[in-house]
Amino acid sequence: MIIGVPKEIKNNENRVALTPAGTQELVKRGHTVYVQTTAGSGSGFQDDEYQKAGATLLPTAADVFAKAEMIMKVKEPVEQEYKLIRKDQLVFTYFHFASYEPLAKAMLESGAICLAYETVERADGSLPLLVPMSEVAGRMSIQEGAKYLEKPLKGRGILLGGVPGVKPAKVLVLGGGVVGTNAAKIAAGMGADVTIVDLNLTRLRYLDDVMPKNVHTLVSNDYTIREEVKDSDLIIGGVLVPGAKAPKLITRDMLKTMRPGTVLVDVAVDQGGCIETCRPTTHEDPTFIIDEVVHYCVANMPGAVPYTSTLALTNATLPYAIRLANQGWKKACQESQELRLGLNVIQGQVVYKAVADAFNLPYTDVSNYLA
Repeated sequence: MIIGVPKEIKNNENRVALTPAGTQELVKRGHTVYVQTTAGSGSGFQDDEYQKAGATLLPTAADVFAKAEMIMKVKEPVEQEYKLIRKDQLVFTYFHFASYEPLAKAMLESGAICLAYETVERADGSLPLLVPMSEVAGRMSIQEGAKYLEKPLKGRGILLGGVPGVKPAKVLVLGGGVVGTNAAKIAAGMGADVTIVDLNLTRLRYLDDVMPKNVHTLVSNDYTIREEVKDSDLIIGGVLVPGAKAPKLITRDMLKTMRPGTVLVDVAVDQGGCIETCRPTTHEDPTFIIDEVVHYCVANMPGAVPYTSTLALTNATLPYAIRLANQGWKKACQESQELRLGLNVIQGQVVYKAVADAFNLPYTDVSNYLA
């Protein structure tokens, strides 16, 4: 198969979809890999490393898209890339369709096969291609939240871990999944007073067992969240419904009950956000303030630590990319339930129900294409 790796062009997105090591693994299996010039430089991987691994460098994204049967990206295609995507071309990346209707419609019009990292799902319900970036984003959410709690950045002016004789900050984590667990782990390590809320009692029991004593658990409901936000200093939104829009757990009216300088970090912003007042921001302009509450809603948080993120992502995606390249998307998805669940759009039809439901689009069962 011919695989193409274009340079990411989303704001401050320095990750790349494939490392030189990953390139070498595909090339040694007989596949052709085209990489756009400087695609890996933001992550610390230079052109000559890709060439040594067996890739052919191409000067423009248009060249890469024109030659490739499978495009590997990190972030969803942006508007200037829509026209480059061809009918029947396989695009393997994070899409988060349910949060942005123009992207969904553009991919339907393209006739491409869109296989989304975020909906590849194992039998146990885990999301193997979302996990590594969720781990990064969860840990980063505390790093960024602690920074924006500083007074010059309009936060409350509170040190996350406190000092002897002074209480630490109170951190509220919405969701006990991968993002929430990693956020709680870092916040606890910094000495904060942490509370995780989740609907799943089994998960809460597990977290109660493994987390340090400064991490507490609560069952999530509207009443509990409304009470907790009143004296929380940092609130992390880490709720995910695979392939669908995130539920709005923090509503606009709750902001009035928060203390001035409270910081909200909505890691779920890629999927529409779990905080009603959040809208996607960028690394260049990451925050905005509503009702004296600081909102941090960067939609590609792991892009700020691209070396770590690119290695973690390739570790997870490469086995699936190899399977797709070896077998072709149809056979690979026939034989792998995990990959089958990653299919969101095929040749102008929505085949993932949560995406169809998000925009009231017609839904086609994926089995129609895999029979």
